[in-house]
Amino acid sequence: MTTTPTTPAPQSTQKLTVADYLALGDAFEGRREFVDGEILEMPPESNLNAQISVFLLVTLAQLVPVPWLRHKDVELVVAGRVRMPDLVVLGEDLAAVLLASERSTITEAMPAPLLVVEVVSPGKANEDRDYRYKRSEYAVRGIPEYWIVDPMRQTVAVLRLVDGLYESVDYTSDQRLESALLPELNLTVAEILRAGKPT
Repeated sequence: MTTTPTTPAPQSTQKLTVADYLALGDAFEGRREFVDGEILEMPPESNLNAQISVFLLVTLAQLVPVPWLRHKDVELVVAGRVRMPDLVVLGEDLAAVLLASERSTITEAMPAPLLVVEVVSPGKANEDRDYRYKRSEYAVRGIPEYWIVDPMRQTVAVLRLVDGLYESVDYTSDQRLESALLPELNLTVAEILRAGKPT
């Protein structure tokens, strides 16, 4: 009797849910995001991007209480994904909620942050993530202000939430950013892109 070899049935690869991902806790080291059921490791930033985000952190620390600030260390659950923004201004209510939480994760049941800042890394995938996907996600989450700092284009886009959608103003060169959240902010695009270095 001859038998015909059979091909094993493909294994079903069930994607993780946000709850599954959050339940993993500290199983993974390093920065990562959770998108469409998959854990995405985030490579180290370029020196310039790291300097820009630290410069903005130091600048914002002069304008808002330090406990309101998070720098590359808080997860933001939004639209079935988990993002890890470069810089976040929490606000008083969210800062209090996070202080009482065991994990530095902003869930959808918590208040929205007041401001999220992303510094764009080179490459189309990175541009799409910050300009398209995160723009939609942060708007859905109700984040009042979102800044996109783009060293390649030499611009800073300040997006303000109006009736559920972001309206964007692009700033370049020596233009001073205008922020509804931080009206006393006195900072130009050139200063941000120099990241505190003298001219």
